[in-house]
Amino acid sequence: MPTPWRALCIAVLAAMATGASCGAQTADETLKAFAVHVARTPLPDWGAGAGIYLGDGLVLTAAHVVGQSWLTRPRVITGAATYTARAVKEGQFERTDLTLLTVEGPIPQRLALRHLSLCGADSRPGEEVVSVTPETTVRTKIVPPGQLPPDARQFSPAFASVAQTGNSGSGVFDVQRRCLLGIVSRKISLTGGRSDHGGAMPRDIAKYFVPASAIAAFLPADVAAKVVPDRTPAAAAAQ
Repeated sequence: MPTPWRALCIAVLAAMATGASCGAQTADETLKAFAVHVARTPLPDWGAGAGIYLGDGLVLTAAHVVGQSWLTRPRVITGAATYTARAVKEGQFERTDLTLLTVEGPIPQRLALRHLSLCGADSRPGEEVVSVTPETTVRTKIVPPGQLPPDARQFSPAFASVAQTGNSGSGVFDVQRRCLLGIVSRKISLTGGRSDHGGAMPRDIAKYFVPASAIAAFLPADVAAKVVPDRTPAAAAAQ
């Protein structure tokens, strides 16, 4: 399988040959190559969660998707293939909602060739981002903290919630740089309106994601060195 950027080039050439345009949606679609499903045993009623493949057999997901890995025996699913996985490092839902998994056993070349970069800076309010799952990519925007409910403003950054965006463990990417901005952790809801039975009905308004800076601090040093862009003065001057 071609690498994501090679796939993008192929798509561009195909579009030129057919006279079609190769716009933002085509570029966004290439990011799905990094999205996987993460399942646990037994599988919860809501099904498998999501995760993002970093490279070298490593997958980053939300801690609550996996739970206690020694008990849940996590699996990574990509396409028709399922791989057993073990936790390299586990966080906690109410603290740092991240777990880093490693795929056990040999991985196919189509996975081995993929390597992801973590953004060197966090997202900004109003910035357009891409929510990525194995099935779909959706563009949305970062919600200013002041627009979140007062009791939920600690859950920032968050993007505007729409039904199609990824849930727990899915990735949030920078539109221009195609780097990973965060991992989705939880929904932020307001209680408003009434259900058919007259009770209060929550309304999802945003989704909080663990930001790039927290991911960089969470990752083991050897992993972070591979996925975090070099931000030294010399590297910045070369860009």
